[in-house]
Amino acid sequence: MAFSLNRWQSRLWKAQKRPCLGHVVGVRWFSNPQIQLSDIEPRRLEMHKTPTPKQLPALKSLKFGHNFTDHMLVIPWVSSTGWGKPEIKPYGPLSLEPSATVLHYAQCLFEGFKAYRNKNGKVTLFRPEMNMTRMNRSAERLALPTFDGGALLYLIKKLIQLDRHWIPQEDGHSLYIRPVMIGTQNTIGISPPDSALLFVICSPVGPYYPDGFKPVALHGTTEYVRAHPGGTGESKIGANYAPGVLPQKQAAKLGYVQNLWLAGPEHNLTEVGTMNLFVVFRQQDGTHELVTPPLDGMILPGVTRDSILSLARSHAAGTLHIPKLTTKLTISERGVTMKEVCEAGQSGRLVEMFGAGTAAIVSPINKIGYQGRDVDIPVGDDGMGPVSRPLWTELVRRQTGEVESDWSVVISDEDTG
Repeated sequence: MAFSLNRWQSRLWKAQKRPCLGHVVGVRWFSNPQIQLSDIEPRRLEMHKTPTPKQLPALKSLKFGHNFTDHMLVIPWVSSTGWGKPEIKPYGPLSLEPSATVLHYAQCLFEGFKAYRNKNGKVTLFRPEMNMTRMNRSAERLALPTFDGGALLYLIKKLIQLDRHWIPQEDGHSLYIRPVMIGTQNTIGISPPDSALLFVICSPVGPYYPDGFKPVALHGTTEYVRAHPGGTGESKIGANYAPGVLPQKQAAKLGYVQNLWLAGPEHNLTEVGTMNLFVVFRQQDGTHELVTPPLDGMILPGVTRDSILSLARSHAAGTLHIPKLTTKLTISERGVTMKEVCEAGQSGRLVEMFGAGTAAIVSPINKIGYQGRDVDIPVGDDGMGPVSRPLWTELVRRQTGEVESDWSVVISDEDTG
């Protein structure tokens, strides 16, 4: 396998110079700091193609996370030697001991991003280096092994190239990439595991809203919390998600689609379901203020969140023109309470509210159930608002590669040869 180490490293270094979620890239966790452990090495990759390729699913039958491509990437890790040989092999079951620590102590983290294929066959990823950085931060938080993000990204590109025919070319479709890391130590006991497994699977997905945007109603949740100061809210780990299922079921019984997670005695807005949150207020001088809660350790540093903020700030500064987006725009990362939202709604200053994440990109909100009454959120005729619609349009153009951008990473034969 031809592999240009210098090209791969230089591209990673260039990516790291751009603003990212943190500074943890390529850091290692060692059980013994005196031992030099192996990192992920793309040169050691072994590829085993499936002898029985699956039939591609009909696009109209696609459900998020229900269909998977022919192959997967797996990389084992042990504390004595470090990362083992990467392998791309047919998609299939994993073999775990019943005593594996992931099954007892939730030593599990994951990521999610997408690959796009346009009508000419060009395949692109959107800001994947940010997912590598965040995955390392999550691993560090769980005392799981960290890794060279550029090396893993190279291997993911190889996997996508192999299964590129699974990427739908129709508008709104993509290939969802799910890297996962789990602790596999086969003894019961809570400690940093002596073995782990990193694997990557891929799933073709269609538009989140195939029939147009449908605003969602939220339940302002105070009886449960998603995260708390000093906890793991900023990490993308499995243990953050399972406890949210029961509150969502209870919200659904009340007629709401998702939870609006409120924190503290002042009921600060944090996240909506599993997405970051944005609110737009109209100030007295007519300026629109785009607000999102700050990254205070309770909020997941979302890639979509960061992208929306970057686009909005560039537009407000005059370095980027986003059609149909007001130029009287300010951007704030600050706390927002339900009191402020309710008062803005009553005075007519509440412009819109929406969630942001990889799956839906933007999810408009039209109602919040709070303390026994509903707070109505304005939405446009198309289900979106005057700020979210142009930002969503501009973001999608960059995600799909329609607009050339440093954020768009092309997967070519040269990259993965």
